[in-house]
Amino acid sequence: MSPLAEEHFSSLQLLLKAPSKDVVRQLCTDSFPSRAHESRALIDNTAQILSVSSTEAMQVLTALHMLSHHVVYHNLAAPEQILSIFPDTFHPNLKNLLTKILLEQSTTWRNESLANQISLPQLVDMEWRVDMKTASDSVSRMAVPTCILHMKIQDSPHVSGSSCDSSVTVELSKETLDTMLDGLGRIRDQLSAVAGK
Repeated sequence: MSPLAEEHFSSLQLLLKAPSKDVVRQLCTDSFPSRAHESRALIDNTAQILSVSSTEAMQVLTALHMLSHHVVYHNLAAPEQILSIFPDTFHPNLKNLLTKILLEQSTTWRNESLANQISLPQLVDMEWRVDMKTASDSVSRMAVPTCILHMKIQDSPHVSGSSCDSSVTVELSKETLDTMLDGLGRIRDQLSAVAGK
């Protein structure tokens, strides 16, 4: 089943008006980023290059965007896989050119997508030490060992615009540390079970 409707393939046929293969390649590359196919400057430039209306240019860019994202999302890495997306009535030379461009660019686009995905903060470094409390408002809490845990965390660069590190320091009693280690042990066991399947 094709990710594109018949009207998208009709729009892609407008690429036959491109003055060269390099122009088609550039349009494929320019249309890949999120929302790029909605850029007024890109739409106007495409309309001028292909000698089509702005509406038609937007339709071409949208179809290219959807096609390239389908190829990357479904990890289509063989020419036959990509060629099977196109209807039999699609222009054969344009079909082959688009397939070649999609194969060339898919690895780069996949890597860009992975680099730009939103992710949770990552643990970069961890330090710990055991301290003895020597002063307290209660005699029962004096000379009690505690664990001071210092974690360095790196925020996702996509969320904040640039990667930044932050630090978190927590004090853990023996009971809290035991609970935490028990929970982490369960997490480790579950991860091992999932990875083993």
